[in-house]
Amino acid sequence: MSALTVDHTTASGHEWDDLVRIWQETDAPEGCKVEIIEGIVTVAPPPSNAHNKIADKVQRRLYQAIPEGWGIYQTLGTAVPSRDGLYIPDLAVAPEGVLDAEEGNYIPAAAAELVVEITSKSNASNDRIKKAAGYAQAGVPLYLLIDGWAPGGPTVTLYGEPKGDVYRVLRAGKFGDAIELPEPFALSLDTGVFPAK
Repeated sequence: MSALTVDHTTASGHEWDDLVRIWQETDAPEGCKVEIIEGIVTVAPPPSNAHNKIADKVQRRLYQAIPEGWGIYQTLGTAVPSRDGLYIPDLAVAPEGVLDAEEGNYIPAAAAELVVEITSKSNASNDRIKKAAGYAQAGVPLYLLIDGWAPGGPTVTLYGEPKGDVYRVLRAGKFGDAIELPEPFALSLDTGVFPAK
């Protein structure tokens, strides 16, 4: 999966509302992911079958642990205006009431309790660096990065305790290791069921 830049004007020249308008008006093929990453509207093709399988495995496990009144969303826009970002995480866990309170098709990223990104070969650096910094700056408590394209082999990293635009690594391992998610999830995620690439 590769990202195609459809608007390369620098973010400093846009107001947030203009960026969102461009994002909303971007005519992308069905299934493509349209995001704003550091002021650039990008379009990425639909994810691979392996990517979708990982998302399904994580989502099924999370449903066993989330509190009543929370949802797991696959196409929920999460806004980080301070970084000129509007991301579509592979999974976002948020209270249902947040979606009721927000008009439109995105929520403040700070309202998410957990975001999950599953890397694709061509844009893994966005998930590793730019989105991680954005989610941290927004104050998202937990960020789970499932990186099938990590240089040393597939890895899973759970970040937490955001401070500024940096997270602390809470847990890290390779595919096959169990990753423990803390409260309010309190679950062990078996990464051995994840397909490699």
